[in-house]
Amino acid sequence: MKRLMTLFAAATLLLTAQVQAASGRLAVLDVQQALLSSDAAASFRQELQQEFADEQQQLVDLEKQARALREKMQKNAGLSSEEEMQQLRMQFQKAFGEFQRRGQELQQQRAQREQAFLNEMRPRLDEIIRNLIKQQEIDLVLNKQAAIYANPELDITGRVVELLNQQ
Repeated sequence: MKRLMTLFAAATLLLTAQVQAASGRLAVLDVQQALLSSDAAASFRQELQQEFADEQQQLVDLEKQARALREKMQKNAGLSSEEEMQQLRMQFQKAFGEFQRRGQELQQQRAQREQAFLNEMRPRLDEIIRNLIKQQEIDLVLNKQAAIYANPELDITGRVVELLNQQ
């Protein structure tokens, strides 16, 4: 642990020295926030919601069905024959299994669509960042998550969102 702290302190000192040596214009940017705050992302989320609305409703219906079967099993636990209980357990397992399978499929489909959106937006974002760096003569852009603290005046995330929205 002590060794880790020493390494961290050395890395911090080295980074501080490098930043001070650069003595140029610095900026911080939260790329994920810039992408997700854009009008294109809001439109994409709405489109995605509409695209998967039917599947989402089917998933909700399957969840209700599985819950109803579970409640019925619990309610009839001492009253039903073993054969009836076994049949209820099988129905519940089938409904719950279908719920899980469809839920995973829906998550995968959404993830694929989200990745396609990010792949589509990334070149536009990169171009905007490059142009902003040239316009403002920025020497160093740090990822906002990598900074422990950054003066809000150095944050160009809002400006990047504005430029994304203009395209």
